[in-house]
Amino acid sequence: MSGLIDETTVPDGYVEFVTTGMSAKGEFHCCECGYGVIVYRTLPQCPMCGGTSWEPSAWSPFGRATHERVH
Repeated sequence: MSGLIDETTVPDGYVEFVTTGMSAKGEFHCCECGYGVIVYRTLPQCPMCGGTSWEPSAWSPFGRATHERVH
């Protein structure tokens, strides 16, 4: 699993951008147009704008449940 990028959060809010062709797993959004993809192997070129930079999604399976219970 060496070299595989996943959608983890890095301390201090730093977000690592990844580029087309890199091995990746998770949900990513194009840095140029915001188009989202779910990847299990290699990041593609963005099918909407042709962009090559991707940002890991901050999505969490418990994000909505936590937000809804806070009221």
